[in-house]
Amino acid sequence: MDLETIGKFVAVAGIAMVLVGGLLWLGGRLGLGSLPGNIRVNGEGWSCYVPIAASILVSLLLTLVLNLLIRFFRH
Repeated sequence: MDLETIGKFVAVAGIAMVLVGGLLWLGGRLGLGSLPGNIRVNGEGWSCYVPIAASILVSLLLTLVLNLLIRFFRH
């Protein structure tokens, strides 16, 4: 593997991280963490958060986006 290939990979990985970070930031501002169906359990000195509804919503959105990208790049 040459340095040009590694450089492209690092650049794409960096852009992907920025996009994922921006989506998480936007999701927090839109209230994605407090959807009905997300489970939050608090006890004495501990807490547990299981984002079931948020996970399903993110999965559906990623499936839609990836299917559109695949269709776009196949033609």
